[in-house]
Amino acid sequence: MAGTAPQITYWHVWTDDDGATHQTHCTLSAFQLQSMGGAAAPQWNDHLVTAKSTVLIATLPIGWIGDWHGNPKPQWIVPLSGCWFVETTDGTRVEMGPGELSFGADQNSKPDVHGHQGHCSGTVGDAPAVLMIVQLEDEAWIGARPGAFA
Repeated sequence: MAGTAPQITYWHVWTDDDGATHQTHCTLSAFQLQSMGGAAAPQWNDHLVTAKSTVLIATLPIGWIGDWHGNPKPQWIVPLSGCWFVETTDGTRVEMGPGELSFGADQNSKPDVHGHQGHCSGTVGDAPAVLMIVQLEDEAWIGARPGAFA
């Protein structure tokens, strides 16, 4: 028996109308019970995006800091191993480990009073952070706000 549809949380990095960046804890909940084909048993799938994308694996060395910058493209980031953090201009800092999700959509950010724009990110702890990054090529996702994947 498949049970109840799952709900999976993720952090959504976004820009408000004034250009400040924030992180909102969101939930993916549009799962449907479907087979992937053939004799495969049904599984819970949430089709988030159908678009051209680039998938890359990044390894951030121990002590790596990505000083203030915006996400180059709207992108899903999934830590595979290690731990990393994201800090937004509103002062929110979130640390994420393996299997946690983040969506970066701070492309429309503006410098704050300290000259910080977008977000700062880096590794946490004594191991590299290995991340899977799925960059969305569709410009419709630039600056997407929380709830875009509801």
